[in-house]
Amino acid sequence: MAFTWFKKKKTETTEQELKSAMPEALVKPSEKTVAASEPESPENKQGFFKRLKDRLSTTRKTFVSRMDRLFFGKKEIDDELLEELEEILITSDIGVRTTMELIENVQEKIARKLLNNPEQLKEFLAGEILRFLQSPPPPPRMADQKPYVIMVVGVNGVGKTTTIGKIAARYKKEGKDVLLIAGDTFRAAAIEQLEIWGERVGADVIRQKPGSDPSAVVFDGIQAAQARNTDVVIIDTAGRLHTKVNLMKELQKVHRVSSRKCSGAPHEVLLVLDATTGQNAISQARVFHEAINITGIVLTKLDGTAKGGIAAGICNELKIPLQYIGIGEQIEDLQDFDAREFVDALFTL
Repeated sequence: MAFTWFKKKKTETTEQELKSAMPEALVKPSEKTVAASEPESPENKQGFFKRLKDRLSTTRKTFVSRMDRLFFGKKEIDDELLEELEEILITSDIGVRTTMELIENVQEKIARKLLNNPEQLKEFLAGEILRFLQSPPPPPRMADQKPYVIMVVGVNGVGKTTTIGKIAARYKKEGKDVLLIAGDTFRAAAIEQLEIWGERVGADVIRQKPGSDPSAVVFDGIQAAQARNTDVVIIDTAGRLHTKVNLMKELQKVHRVSSRKCSGAPHEVLLVLDATTGQNAISQARVFHEAINITGIVLTKLDGTAKGGIAAGICNELKIPLQYIGIGEQIEDLQDFDAREFVDALFTL
């Protein structure tokens, strides 16, 4: 048989080898397989907002708190204030291009006498950042497509495989069958980590031996999903340096093979980015987007970083929707991105 089903079979040796490289939350033996659950309650939603606000505290200190200190006691908006505001925006990793656009928009409003004081300026900036984050909106999911194929890409170290596991858990909670495809065949550890996530969330994993052709694994995986009438397929991919031409060609091949095997696939192409890398994340997104047309961004590791402003820069410069954000290691710390909730958490002291 060309492919291998992984169904909750794991050697103790493999788990021990991976424990040192994985967050403790991923390997606690007491944790049970994720089961179907009720929709998120208002209490849980409020709890996530509190966690989001807490995780954005470092970004808030480098951005909103500095802006409040700049505005404190000021009665008017002058050139000196705008110069200092520009520095705050750039150092908060909103990005030079997006910062220049914000400053130009501010100057236009001042010229039209629509902005008169720093308090109005703060409200205007919050509204502009919200506008950036809301444009464009995520593409609609094809509810009647089966299997629904999601291809996940990103450089090594951004939390790609962990994100796949968390997304799989979310679909399992909706009562859907999920199949994971281990398309990162260049790292044995990546295959094994995906298998651990498959075991944890109750999803089968299609894999071949390390070094196999990723496209062949994807072909076999989608074929298996079609035979089983699986609801959702999530493809892991290699993540070597994004500047490598061979990687982009390989991802394009995986994309083509999945499209030939399943009409319209991949239905989503998610790029996982590490928020702590700041402006480098925009460079990565640009290269991946040019190669395979990214449909959505997953921004991980927002907890503890001062570079949360990168979210606005990515959405504004590349016009790619931010679909998920990760604010911690637990499954529930990966959530659908809500632009208004994000801005409220960022600007609320």
